[in-house]
Amino acid sequence: MEEFITSLTAMSLNTQSAYRSDVELFAQWVSDEHDAHRPDVVTRSMVKQYLAFLTNTKPTENAKGTHAKRTIARKLAALRRYYSWRLRQSDKKIENPTVGVRAPSGEGRLPRILNADQLDALLTGSELEDEPVWRSARDVAIVELLYGSGLRVSELCTLDLANIDVKNKAASVWGKGSKERRVPLNEPTVAAIDLWMNHRHELAVATPTGSTAQTRNPLFFNERGKQLTPRDVRRILDRRSIDPTHPHALRHTFATHLLDNGADLRAVQELLGHANVVTTQRYTHVSKERLQSAYLSSHPRA
Repeated sequence: MEEFITSLTAMSLNTQSAYRSDVELFAQWVSDEHDAHRPDVVTRSMVKQYLAFLTNTKPTENAKGTHAKRTIARKLAALRRYYSWRLRQSDKKIENPTVGVRAPSGEGRLPRILNADQLDALLTGSELEDEPVWRSARDVAIVELLYGSGLRVSELCTLDLANIDVKNKAASVWGKGSKERRVPLNEPTVAAIDLWMNHRHELAVATPTGSTAQTRNPLFFNERGKQLTPRDVRRILDRRSIDPTHPHALRHTFATHLLDNGADLRAVQELLGHANVVTTQRYTHVSKERLQSAYLSSHPRA
């Protein structure tokens, strides 16, 4: 397993972790259900039965529904990747049990877009009257970056001070597959970062010695001086939001608002760091739905 995970060099750590879990869960299931303890004895029928099992069972004991189709498709993708790797590593000819197996088809969910009130609450945090100034400044800068530049939460958490070019209103971001891209910073984002920088020293801690530590100077960190994690960011949004909000919803809103206002699809693709424009096209569906909704609610003959 460790060798397989090491081979996933183009994938993010989160994807590597998901693939590890997917393959290990399948190995456990096929061992329990079919007494199959080696990858080379797994058959196509076993893989199909596993997908059927996932389709009809809950992901956890207390979950309300069954596994989402997108989740099942990812689990199959992990098995395909694993067996492709096995074939390359094996000296003898072995069968690939994932060949010809299809995941359940179905429409993917459209991205959730935040409305004006939800955005305003995240940006102002109006109900957080007793909040320290440093925390308010940090959290507003985080929200502005997620919405103003469309960053993934993992990209935001790994930002260093050296990645921010306030003078040229841009940031260098390391995205999926360790690909770097440069994204623009709008005026409110630059102002929010400037304000945070005025208070950042209140939380900064001494940098430990060592070559690795000396090269890391995170833009954001928590009360203990540790670099923020995606979970930390989720807690920040939960504290400021009027509705449960995921950090990715701000990225969705960023892309949809750009398309609503006439941005080119290819430009949005570049800003989001999508390798394939098909991934970006789903936002056009959201944009069209919003236009249709506005038409139906506004036109007297709709």
